[in-house]
Amino acid sequence: ISAACVWSAMMGLCSVLRRDLTVVILETLFIFSLQGCQEGFYRTSSGKCSPCNCNGNANRCLDGSGICVDCQRNTTGQHCEQCPDGFIGDVVRGVPTFCQPCPCPLPALANFAVSCYRKSGSVRCVCKENYAGPNCERCAPGYYGNPLLIGSTCKKCDCSGNSDPNLIFEDCDEVTGQCRNCLSHTTGFKCERCAPGYYGDARFAKNCTECNCGGRMCDSETGECLADSPEVSTGCDKCIWDLTDDIRLAVLAIDESKSTLLSISTGVAAQKRLNDLNLTTTHLQVQTMMIFYFGNEASSKGLLVQKETMETNNRATQLVQQLSNMRDNIQEISSKMKYYAIQQELSPEEISQKLSVAEEMLKEIKRRKPFTNQRQLADEEEDAAEKLLQQAEEFHERYNDTRSLVSDVLEQLSEQDVKLSDLEEALDQALDYVIQTEDINKENTANLQRREKQHEKIKEQIDEVKDILLSATTILAGPQKVNSELSEVIKNVSGFYAEIDGAKKELQEKLANLSLFDDDLVEKAMHHAHNLRRLADELDRNLYGVDTNGLVQRAINASNVYEHIAGYIEEANKAALLALNTTNRVNDAAVGIDTQIIYHKGKSEELLNQAMELQRTADDSNDLTIADTSRHVNGTLARMSVLRSQLMRAITKMQSAEPGLEARERLEQAKMKTADAVSATMTVTQATTPMDENVRLWSQNLQDFQHNSAAYDSAVHSAGDAVKKLTEVFPQLLDKLRRVEQKAPANNISSSIQRIRELIAQTRSVASKVQVSMMFGGQSAVEVNPKINVEELKSFTSMSLYIKFQKDNPQLAASPDRFILYLGNKNAKNYIGLAIKNDNLVYIYNLGGQDVEIPLDAKPVSTWPSYFSIIKIERIGRHGKMFLTVPSLSSTAEEKFIKKGEVLGPGSLLNLEPENTVFYVGGVPPDFQLPPSLNLPGFIGCLELATLNDDVISLYNFKHVYNIDTTTSPPCARNKLAFTQSRAVSYFFDGSGYALARNIERRGRFSQVTRFDIEVRTPTDNGLILLMINGSMFFSLEMHNGFLYLRYDFGFSTGPVLLEDSMKKAQINDAKFHEISIIYHNSKKMILVVDRRHIKSVDNERTAMPFTDIYIGGAPAEILHSSISSHLAGSIGFKGCMKGFQFQKKDFNLLEEPGTLGISYGCPEDSLMSRKAYFNGESFIASSQKESLFGEFEGGFNFRTLQPNGLLFYYSEGSDVLSISMDRGAVVLNASGTKIQSPDRNYNDGKTHFIITSVTPERYELTVDDKKQSKKNPAKDRAGKSPDSVKKFYFGGSPLRTQQANFTGCISNAYFTRLDREVEVEDFQQYSEKVQTSLYGCPVESPPVALLHKKGKNSSKAKGNRNKKVGRDKDKISQPSTGLKNLYQEVNMQRDPQCHLPMNPKATEHAYQFGGTANSRQEFDHIPKDFTQFSISLKTHSSHGMIFYVSDQKETNFMALFVAHGRLIFMFNAGHQKIRIKSQEKYNDGLWHNVIFIRGKNIGRLIIDGLRVLEEPFSSNANTWQVTEPLYIGGVAPGKAVKNIQINSVYSFSGCLSNLQLNGRSINSASQTFSVTPCFEGPSEAGTYFSSEGGYVVLDESFSLGLKFEVVFEIRPRSSSGILLHGHSVNGEYLNMHMRNGQVTVKLNNGIRDFSTSVTLKQSLCDGRWHRIAVIRDANVVQLDVDSEVNHVVGPLNPKATDHREPVFIGGVPESLLTSSLSTRNSFIGCIRNFMIDEKPVSFSKAALVSGAVSINTCPAA
Repeated sequence: ISAACVWSAMMGLCSVLRRDLTVVILETLFIFSLQGCQEGFYRTSSGKCSPCNCNGNANRCLDGSGICVDCQRNTTGQHCEQCPDGFIGDVVRGVPTFCQPCPCPLPALANFAVSCYRKSGSVRCVCKENYAGPNCERCAPGYYGNPLLIGSTCKKCDCSGNSDPNLIFEDCDEVTGQCRNCLSHTTGFKCERCAPGYYGDARFAKNCTECNCGGRMCDSETGECLADSPEVSTGCDKCIWDLTDDIRLAVLAIDESKSTLLSISTGVAAQKRLNDLNLTTTHLQVQTMMIFYFGNEASSKGLLVQKETMETNNRATQLVQQLSNMRDNIQEISSKMKYYAIQQELSPEEISQKLSVAEEMLKEIKRRKPFTNQRQLADEEEDAAEKLLQQAEEFHERYNDTRSLVSDVLEQLSEQDVKLSDLEEALDQALDYVIQTEDINKENTANLQRREKQHEKIKEQIDEVKDILLSATTILAGPQKVNSELSEVIKNVSGFYAEIDGAKKELQEKLANLSLFDDDLVEKAMHHAHNLRRLADELDRNLYGVDTNGLVQRAINASNVYEHIAGYIEEANKAALLALNTTNRVNDAAVGIDTQIIYHKGKSEELLNQAMELQRTADDSNDLTIADTSRHVNGTLARMSVLRSQLMRAITKMQSAEPGLEARERLEQAKMKTADAVSATMTVTQATTPMDENVRLWSQNLQDFQHNSAAYDSAVHSAGDAVKKLTEVFPQLLDKLRRVEQKAPANNISSSIQRIRELIAQTRSVASKVQVSMMFGGQSAVEVNPKINVEELKSFTSMSLYIKFQKDNPQLAASPDRFILYLGNKNAKNYIGLAIKNDNLVYIYNLGGQDVEIPLDAKPVSTWPSYFSIIKIERIGRHGKMFLTVPSLSSTAEEKFIKKGEVLGPGSLLNLEPENTVFYVGGVPPDFQLPPSLNLPGFIGCLELATLNDDVISLYNFKHVYNIDTTTSPPCARNKLAFTQSRAVSYFFDGSGYALARNIERRGRFSQVTRFDIEVRTPTDNGLILLMINGSMFFSLEMHNGFLYLRYDFGFSTGPVLLEDSMKKAQINDAKFHEISIIYHNSKKMILVVDRRHIKSVDNERTAMPFTDIYIGGAPAEILHSSISSHLAGSIGFKGCMKGFQFQKKDFNLLEEPGTLGISYGCPEDSLMSRKAYFNGESFIASSQKESLFGEFEGGFNFRTLQPNGLLFYYSEGSDVLSISMDRGAVVLNASGTKIQSPDRNYNDGKTHFIITSVTPERYELTVDDKKQSKKNPAKDRAGKSPDSVKKFYFGGSPLRTQQANFTGCISNAYFTRLDREVEVEDFQQYSEKVQTSLYGCPVESPPVALLHKKGKNSSKAKGNRNKKVGRDKDKISQPSTGLKNLYQEVNMQRDPQCHLPMNPKATEHAYQFGGTANSRQEFDHIPKDFTQFSISLKTHSSHGMIFYVSDQKETNFMALFVAHGRLIFMFNAGHQKIRIKSQEKYNDGLWHNVIFIRGKNIGRLIIDGLRVLEEPFSSNANTWQVTEPLYIGGVAPGKAVKNIQINSVYSFSGCLSNLQLNGRSINSASQTFSVTPCFEGPSEAGTYFSSEGGYVVLDESFSLGLKFEVVFEIRPRSSSGILLHGHSVNGEYLNMHMRNGQVTVKLNNGIRDFSTSVTLKQSLCDGRWHRIAVIRDANVVQLDVDSEVNHVVGPLNPKATDHREPVFIGGVPESLLTSSLSTRNSFIGCIRNFMIDEKPVSFSKAALVSGAVSINTCPAA
């Protein structure tokens, strides 16, 4: 009550005083007794006195007019009927009886509104500047204060200029004004001082500098170091400062909260009741006066009112007595007011003024009447306010405590997050190691068990037989090859020459035919192109602006024009194709002849060399070869006879053995093995007998040939002549080919064809988006031209259309059954259709067997409305479904109906043939025979196509029309209220069209703040959203990998500016609408906002936007491929929906813009679904399944891939697994161990295939492209069971450990039975997990190699194969003995019989591992003179390293490809200019990437993975660009490349390289190799690996093996023999340590003689484990320790022995340094680690030389 009365006193509402009623009456009588009009009356023109009409708010008014004077109670107006600005009246009673200040937020003393008004029962305030909120109850951004506190105002934030400069306003607490986020090392309430640990002037100079006091505090202004107490650390100083600030802020916050609560009126309701009561009292007094003067009838009422008035006075007296009890409370309030006055720093005058006001309030309160109800209400509100105050104080205290800990908690959380990330990576790596170790252990255990089961004697016999067979095959293969090729040499030389001559003649004829072609054909094509363009422009003029609700006549005109265009297109296309095919045939012939010439020339040279080599071989070693061959054959026969005798002896022993059951079994087994051995022996005998005869025959022939060499010389000379003639003809052919190539640009055939194709595509795109219906009269038909590929319709077909019946047509009444549409083959097999049969809409489809009919009987056609309804038909595999939506014209309500069906037979694919597929709507032509189920009269009414699968289609994109006259039968207008409300503002882009808004300043002006707004919705990854161009200046907003990518250049001196969502704050491609805003502020700051959230901003030079037009959703091809193409992330048009495009908050209707092409209204949901996913081999998607897949289950999906292996689908319940995978090109279903494999193995052909999997309690079924395989279900007891919880299933792979690798390719149109939804195509966009998966596009059909070259029929691949064959033959013939030796070693070196590990670990074919040393590399000395194109594949985790380098001797001309900061950089010189092309993405992700880099005549090009093409033009230099050998791969020699490349990238590349090609030809044979090994697959560990290709490490001079030393190291060999260590001096002394058949030997020569010692372990040294070896020498005593097995030797003492610092070789040694006494000369194969000399670790990475195939620091684990 006290608060309410105080407030009332402040408002001036307690001014009505209690007066004695008798005095009032006497005064009134006295006034009326005076002469003239009394107060409250005015004299009218007739002289009468009339009462003033002032609404009780004035006592005087002017005579004559009655205008009120001196309006009271804050009113104004001629009759005091209005409230002035800043006041509001009581509109409940009509004209206000008084006006009160606007409650914005509090009346009178806290009113910050310019004006206010009532709306919907509440007061709305128009706030002054600096205030905000519906009641001006808070400060605007950039201001602080508490408008709810009486006397408080909003003041501007003052952060001393140290807040975030990117914000328009300074950021401070909106109540206290304390600055948030002080920058530049500042702190304080207003960021007015330097932070602890910094000194300087934070307010003016803004130069806060870090203290240089060794961690101690310094003076915050001077920087002078302060004395540091030993008990208080530096960290605590900051705590004290923070605590002081927090305490001070807490005090301020508490004071503000208290003042706010005390100043808020808790008696607003009581105040209103007091006002009403005051008004009631006043009315009673006036009524009492009127009773006395105007009649006795009202006297009784006056007495009653007087009585009530007296009672009111009595209640007022009681109220005074009650208020006296509150005097203590008032005094307490007064004391608090003094306390708060001190806190608020009020002056004494203000305090006395407020006290006087309070005293007046108290006096007024004493005169008030009692308000018992109001007091009770006020007490309740007071208690609530006290509780609220207490809660607020507690909350504020907690808030301050929490706020002080926020920064520390955030810092700790960030540190923990980093640690957790590191821990997660470590755990993942450890898990991989554990898994790999388990696999190795399992494999080793299995191998051990298998070996233990084998019988040693049988193993030896098998090995011996294999050796015999291999030796015989190897020995006899060489002579047989030589003989066959020698016989072909003489026979084919003349044939090759004849073929060349014939090819020449054929080329001349084709060139002559080409010259006969005149220009008429091309001129005709150009003429058709011009006509086509003219008609296309006419079509554009008719189609532009066609909207969804009308303009039907434009559609009619467009359809008529389109008929002519289709004819011209067909003629122009035929003419262009004829010219193109003719040119291609001539070009193919020329290329084919070129291929044959090159091949035959190489073949002739090869044959010549072979013949010469054979002649020399025959002359020099004829007798030796024959004798050697005969000796090998005789040896083989001898071994066979010995083997046969051994077998006969074994049979004899078995026959003489004691009979018995067990003996009989063994005898039977032995007989079987003996029979196998005898069979093998006979096979060898049969094979070697003719070989022996051939050898004798060859010997005789060669002997005869030696005496008749004239014929041989003649053949050689003939081959030489052929090569000579070929050399003369070849340049002539090349000149003719050049002339043929030069003719194509002159005729401009290709450009004309390209232009015609563009016009065709453009016209079809526009026609497909004409959203206008067609009227069908029963005899009409349209053949539609669907742009979709029929392969996409095989497994999934979805179509929607609008339909309206012409019910008043008499033909329809006579024959109600009608045909609607047919899409299928011409032979009426495999089709879908719609018809009306028996008053039902019927969906019919046929998949090669019986028809499936789905009648929609729930809604008979006769009950359909007379306006358009929408139909959707859908088929997934064998499941069909039909939807009907009937809208309402008056609301958004609609009726929906659905009906389902399925094929009962085996078919599940709609096999349409592209050349025989037709799409008829409304009817069919007379010569077409429909299937019986659809053979009905034509449709009567209007039809409009909407979508086919994901594409928008239209009837106006037709091939033919039959009996349609749009003039007499115009299309039906369609009111699209219910199902197209969103179409009014949405536009659909299919990736080919675009919108163009010209002269955008007609709607708004570029100003200080320029703004673009648009909403987009798409599931795609990339697309162009906005583009503006003016010469070389541009502005582009794109979507790149699902995030926004903004790049612009307004003529800046620093080049283009990039603004990218690099933090991935807003993903756009989630198939939801996102509001994008681009704000250009003050012509220097670009701001990107998504969904009203700030994403990023960037500053640039102050420049206004220089544009007038804007492209939306795409742009013409000539613009996308212009000079700005290098600045775009891609040139892909937007596919999806857009709406709400605004410039400066002004809307644009994009379809009404004259430049718009190829877009349509609406946003089809089908086009926004993600039915397709692309997997890259490391990706997968996952969702959940409620029902067990091991019960009743059916599912299917499409897939397309080029890879033979991969996991397609995975689901598991405990130990039970259901998976579908690719295995060597076949499809395999694995259901709980039961495997079903498709018979075909060619499903990795890049084509689309469809899989259906069915699981029932009886059988498992796998159907691939309608080929079914099945097996019985052995686990029948699982039927009907459900999993314990919701289980995940995976497409494309799995994060779980599986035997199959993840899938690489596309999966689409997946479906399966689920409890929680109908059978429908899966929307991958809704899946919960999507890992590295692209949900749009499928690049399987476009391999990266197709980006550069499109090969003809005679491709370079064929030439490459031939060249490779020639090269191999040449090597074998020129070096027959070496080739046989290498073949023998290759077969026998696969695995050492004594070793557990294979000699060569599993490695990527033709890939090499670089790194470990700074100069790991391969050098190639033989490189082509003219080369421009290179390609290589790489895989690395390294951030820097050289990949490719070549230069001249002075390194003036150079070319390099290297890695810097994970990005690929292609660099070369053009004269004195250095051209640098750098990738934007990082490629050190450990994955394989294909890189092509080209140095053209005036352009450099870098192509990565066939997807990223980076180009950089340069001015061509007249000076020739030449480089010299060698060419470096993986690194460079010491001192190389530092002149041109930064030092970090000069060091060796750390990773794998493969498939190096120059000008399309592979380069494999390196001249020199330094620290390069094969690229191993699988796990690795620390160590140095010496591969089977040979190599060694030379230690630097800091190590020597003198008279006294100790060498310790560990080995894990892969071969039982090899050199481990070797040291050699110039005087013949040496130390050699080697293995031979598992025995370790140390051999020395100290200048006197050789001596040695050896250790042989009981277990194998080659068992796949690490073994420790130690060698200790002390003068002439040498001790060898191998795994604690010790042996030593004492040699002769050399009195003249001295220490020598000679090189030490590890793992091998050059042949020239080995003495003849050393029997082991092979290099070590395996790993060495922990190498120490004299207890000092040896680092091989710092070795003086690493030669050959040696991998430093990395050793394959298996």
